[in-house]
Amino acid sequence: MSQPDKFIPALLRGFTSDGELGRLIAPMNLELATGQGVLSLDPGAEALASPAALSEFLKASSELKEKSELRAIQIGELAYAVAVNYDDLQSLRKEGPRADLSEDSRQRVVVVTGGAQGFGEGMVRSMAKTGHLVYVADLNVSKAQELCDEINSGLGYTGTLPVEVNVADEDSVASMIDSITQTVGGIDVFVNNAGVLKADSVKTMSSKDFEFVTDVNYRGYFYCVKAVSKAMEWMNLGAKEGYFTDIIQINSKSGLQGSNKNGAYAGGKFGGIGLTQSFAMELVADNTKVNAICPGNFFEGPLWSDPDRGLFAQYLSTGKVPGAKTIEDVKAFYESKVPMGRGCRVADVMRALYYIIEQKYETGQAIPVTGGQVMLK
Repeated sequence: MSQPDKFIPALLRGFTSDGELGRLIAPMNLELATGQGVLSLDPGAEALASPAALSEFLKASSELKEKSELRAIQIGELAYAVAVNYDDLQSLRKEGPRADLSEDSRQRVVVVTGGAQGFGEGMVRSMAKTGHLVYVADLNVSKAQELCDEINSGLGYTGTLPVEVNVADEDSVASMIDSITQTVGGIDVFVNNAGVLKADSVKTMSSKDFEFVTDVNYRGYFYCVKAVSKAMEWMNLGAKEGYFTDIIQINSKSGLQGSNKNGAYAGGKFGGIGLTQSFAMELVADNTKVNAICPGNFFEGPLWSDPDRGLFAQYLSTGKVPGAKTIEDVKAFYESKVPMGRGCRVADVMRALYYIIEQKYETGQAIPVTGGQVMLK
């Protein structure tokens, strides 16, 4: 079967670990969908589509309709298709390049906010390589487009797509979610990674800086979960027991213990864990898990290493590290605080992220990935 011009793992996701077909969410791009014959699901499962798209699909797929007993139902303004499996769909199964990952972690639609640089960029690159369709959601959409072009060129197909968003703006977040769901039919994994930091003493920090950090790190998380949870609720109607969508907040070790002269950041991250636990309690009824990852310091990323605005530069200028005369002094000071002697890396976070997705019996957790710098009590 030929590869479509735009590789959409929404057409392929939903396989269970034993190889049986699970839920498949149909995209609204009917030219691709009908060509692949993908609007066919397990009994009782449902796929998102617009009424017009569903009508066109039914007209164009009489043979498929006969084989899979496709029927349509209407819920509000959205139409759903419900069908049984058919043998030909087995040929769509695509083995991912990572044999150590279960099928549950492959071929999902993933959104990474703040995905154009830093931890976000690393997560985008990793998840695209393992066969996911990854949306790079960023305020700097031109940088997101550049990253997608580079990754897609290496993959040989469209495995990443840019989307513009300002997570501190509720309307912008809602527009992003609408755009994605109308294109590919749903979101399996939403990674709330976008974050900012301004370090300063509580005695001198401006209200403007405090509000900026809080708007992005705390309110932005709320706006994102508010919007994506609604889409996931619709997606998960009729889902089998054991199927979950995931919302994952990239928090920080500063969400587990306070941070000297960094109160706005730590306060927002502490609050984010409170949101995570509260959202998890509510959204489990929708088959959505909500968890947080609390990484240690990512010294190689721009958040720390940018020569002008990075934390090493900020901490040097604010005198946070006594006796430090250079950025190298500040870095050495923070490395010495980690029992494992190094900063956190993207690969460390990805192991925690895949664990969260594959673990079907955990929600509301804040998982430290700190090299032993923060140990839970």
